[in-house]
Amino acid sequence: MGSPQIVRTTGPGSLRGNINAAAWPLDGSRSKVVVKCEGGTSMLVPRDALARQDDGSYHLILEAAAFGRGGDNSGVSESPLVVPVIDETVAVHITPVETGRVRIRKVVHEWEEIVDPPLAHDEVIVERVPINRIVEGPVSVRSEGDTLVIPLLEEVLVLEKRLLLKEEVRITRRQVDTHVPRWVTLRREEAVVERINREGDESNPGT
Repeated sequence: MGSPQIVRTTGPGSLRGNINAAAWPLDGSRSKVVVKCEGGTSMLVPRDALARQDDGSYHLILEAAAFGRGGDNSGVSESPLVVPVIDETVAVHITPVETGRVRIRKVVHEWEEIVDPPLAHDEVIVERVPINRIVEGPVSVRSEGDTLVIPLLEEVLVLEKRLLLKEEVRITRRQVDTHVPRWVTLRREEAVVERINREGDESNPGT
């Protein structure tokens, strides 16, 4: 197994080599590093052109035509091969643009409805019922359901003096419902949305 400072490197085609990480750190502190290829050729490549692999090695992501094999030098060549790398980036800027405005106003609608609540009042019905029956003594006032019965007595002259129940006054109370229609005014609120363009003109009002 190689030294921990020697990192294996692969490239396009059959390119194989290594990097001395002690002399050329791969932590990004150097923008370029030297790759020593098999056979003794060395090249100076951009650090961003090296992609780390899962096994800890690095792969050179440049085209094979960009490389040239030099002589069998054990160190860095006096005129190392410099491979330019161009990276295009996209700069996106977002500028808010006012396309319109919205005005919200409240509209109150009015309409009339008929309300007809039941109203109660009492009525008294007075009936006179002829009786003309002789009674033995005074007859008291009595109630028959909702009817109050008031006896009216009259003395009549007969062979003997007796009381004649001449008639009864019947007073009955009942409840009568009547309807008295009335007009009432009701209100309902509604939101109206109006769009205003950049010139301040209103357009496409909506409800």
